[in-house]
Amino acid sequence: MPVRMRFSFTRETISQETHKVLEFRNTTLSKRDKAKRNKAMSDVSYAQNLFREAFPEKRYGSVKNLLFEAQRFISKHVRKDFTHRRARSIWEGSARRIDAEEMDALRIAAIEESKREQREIRARLAVLDAKLAAVRAAEARSPVAAHRKRAR
Repeated sequence: MPVRMRFSFTRETISQETHKVLEFRNTTLSKRDKAKRNKAMSDVSYAQNLFREAFPEKRYGSVKNLLFEAQRFISKHVRKDFTHRRARSIWEGSARRIDAEEMDALRIAAIEESKREQREIRARLAVLDAKLAAVRAAEARSPVAAHRKRAR
């Protein structure tokens, strides 16, 4: 059964099924819109990923410590009061919105975490290089020592 609409300014009845401009479409998103939706990331999920990258749980040991440190760091970089509850909502991905200041603070935190991780990796590599150098020195001495024993 066609749905009829009555407009007071034209005084005529237009059927929605026959008029293309007024046609009501109850369809899903087109293929192009679906592709955009799948590629696009909301600010909240982007902030959640940044948060988890900047404050890894493995480093802090527990979520409680992680959220405390995040709240301390981010509150220094934003003008508004950044609470523990706000940090938790971003970490969980349940925040309704993300302010630009918060996003900038998360980016700074992610950069700082990357720098810290790079320093740790370089220190670890220096220790490993020293161990390998010691092993190589021992290997280099052992054939000489074996040759000396045979010469006696």
